Amino acid sequence: MFGPVLGTLYNLTGATAGALLAFLTARYLASEWVERKTEGRLKQIMDGVESEGWRFVAFVRLVPLFPFNLLNYALGLTRIRLSHYVVASYFCMFPGALAYTYLGYVGREAIKGTEGIIQKGLLAVGLLALVVFIPRFVRRMDASPMMSSVELKRRLDGGEAIVVLDVRSRAEFTGELGHIPGAINIGIEEIPGRIAELEKYRNKQVAIVCHTDKRSAKAANILRQTGFSAVTVIRGGMKQWHRNGMPVER
Repeated sequence: MFGPVLGTLYNLTGATAGALLAFLTARYLASEWVERKTEGRLKQIMDGVESEGWRFVAFVRLVPLFPFNLLNYALGLTRIRLSHYVVASYFCMFPGALAYTYLGYVGREAIKGTEGIIQKGLLAVGLLALVVFIPRFVRRMDASPMMSSVELKRRLDGGEAIVVLDVRSRAEFTGELGHIPGAINIGIEEIPGRIAELEKYRNKQVAIVCHTDKRSAKAANILRQTGFSAVTVIRGGMKQWHRNGMPVER
């Protein structure tokens, strides 16, 4: 009705406004009702937000792990900032809004018998293919198995034999954020030359932690390439561990 440009803008703004209303309703008016409706999925969503913040919102907007309406309400019960929720939702819903709006536009043009409909149709198909591909691409980027700091603490307290490998520098390891009790410190640059020291942990679960989790993914790849199979990255790293008030050593 409004064309591909204004139509996309209106659709995206409307979808974001609807998501915002659901979010605010859950946060300020109907938290108990939302908690009953979301049941077991709420903990999974809350753990994701605790570990990754706005990145979790961006991920689930691009990769539909949860029903759209359920997700909007459930996120209202988390501690994510309203501004982060709105911005991540708006930009990460853009690809889908563009593709579906353009598809509707092409349908209208086809009915009208407008010239160049074949080219427009091919572009619509290309946009839809992009929307289908994006979730697979995002999943592939997020392919490294990850564990939240809350889950790591729970499993360590339960006596599981998890080797915590801190890949920060020595100064960071003993610095302001401290380190997880019992963690082994090998800086990421040193790992290739010190694989022999880790050989005894090859068949154990290795949880890798750094300041956030960027260096952890690189370290995990190095270990996997040398035969370590049970390697996990800790979401948010020491920053998230510290934010959750977990015990540390310095």
